[in-house]
Amino acid sequence: MEKNYDVTIIGGGVTGTAIARWISRYELKTILIEKEEDVCSGTSKANSGIIHAGYDPKEGTLMCEMNIKGNPMFDQAQKELHFDFKRCGSFVIAVEEEELKILKKEKEKGDKRGIPGEIITDIKRIKTMEPNITDRVVGVYYCPTAGIVWPFGLCISLAENAYQNGVHFLFESPVVEIKKKTDYFEIKAGSNTINSKYIINAAGVHADLIAKMVGINDFYITPRTGEYILLDKNAMNLKVIMFPIPTEYSKGILVSPTTHGNTFIGPNSVLQDSKDDTSTTSEGLNEIIDGARKLFPSVPIRSAITNFAGLRAISSRNGDFIIEADKNVFGFVNAAGICSPGLSSCLAIAEKIIEILKNDIGIKLIEKPNWQPYRIPQKRLKDMNEQELALEIKKNPKWGRVICRCETVTEAEIVEAIHRPLGAHSLDMIKKRLRPGMGRCQGAFCTPKLLKILSRELKIPIEKVTKNIKGTELIVGRTKNLQSIIWEGEI
Repeated sequence: MEKNYDVTIIGGGVTGTAIARWISRYELKTILIEKEEDVCSGTSKANSGIIHAGYDPKEGTLMCEMNIKGNPMFDQAQKELHFDFKRCGSFVIAVEEEELKILKKEKEKGDKRGIPGEIITDIKRIKTMEPNITDRVVGVYYCPTAGIVWPFGLCISLAENAYQNGVHFLFESPVVEIKKKTDYFEIKAGSNTINSKYIINAAGVHADLIAKMVGINDFYITPRTGEYILLDKNAMNLKVIMFPIPTEYSKGILVSPTTHGNTFIGPNSVLQDSKDDTSTTSEGLNEIIDGARKLFPSVPIRSAITNFAGLRAISSRNGDFIIEADKNVFGFVNAAGICSPGLSSCLAIAEKIIEILKNDIGIKLIEKPNWQPYRIPQKRLKDMNEQELALEIKKNPKWGRVICRCETVTEAEIVEAIHRPLGAHSLDMIKKRLRPGMGRCQGAFCTPKLLKILSRELKIPIEKVTKNIKGTELIVGRTKNLQSIIWEGEI
């Protein structure tokens, strides 16, 4: 691979990929380095998927500025990149008369920021807008511009578009050392050494460790766990995002629809020491259930199909975003501490990084004459009518072979995902792009079929197909040979 670059982005979450896509407009040789096998493998893969309206962040913070600016940017981005996104609106719910005062304060903040919203106390209207809401409701603060997005689809579409516009990607390459030379950085990432004039640090919960490699010690990142429970499709048929009355430290445990018809409850908020521990606990899951039942007393927990946890990157600067060029290490730019509402803010953060490169670093930005903002979307059965599907099946019989029944994904879609830009080469990469394994059976039906397709399309033995990174192979040999494998000490 090539060794010399103008800009290196460290981190392949929504912040890093959004920055990569924005930078791809300019005549800069750029690479994104990710320690995992794919984009959207850290904080970005386990969050609420909510595009917040912007009333909540503290006034005067970067969180507030980026959320307000970022929210409306999603409409144009969706037109250009074709990811799953819906403005479904949100409720902040009061269940006691005294809490109506808090709703009014939230609305006052929203009004000052130009955010559309209203307080509704007509219970009949509230119930019409969201039949699932608790009977204890006395009023809601309704924000119609809040929305939901599929984080995987957003992140992958940003990365694909950046790649098509010339950005290089390096995966499975954790950054272990950065040396500041006279006019460039020497970066050791996995087995690779890369020279780069400038670095953008978007490494999530590891951003403080990356900064320390060049002597920046003026902030640290504390991981905060958020646990979730995902319910089956049609378990609730939720129409809007439901928030409780917020606290000083959290928006609270919420109940929200997803872009694919599921409902999730969560997250809680637990500070921890580990930057890698994403396990769930019985205590945490019970906390989520209790919190959700305050908004919807009969949450159908028996419809739960999985639970998971993610890590938020909380900065030591009052928990605010850190988006700046370092004053002492020229050419090093931090996009750190990007916790909620980071997803809502990622497009605005990317735009701010471009301003920093131009105004603070002094890079002369020359736009590419052939930059292509539009990403060609992948064809999906879910987007077709019967006539369109029949035509596709005539051209390619693989469109008639459903591999994942829960999410209705065909073999044709899987084959295309493997061969697209930044194509899938593992089970998890297929899962992130098309959702097989995310449905009711959690991959019990489709996994053997996916293994065979990956083996065939990648032209590798089925024993070499991985779940994600190297060492996560699912198959070690044929069962008839298993005894000899055990005796020979291979297991």
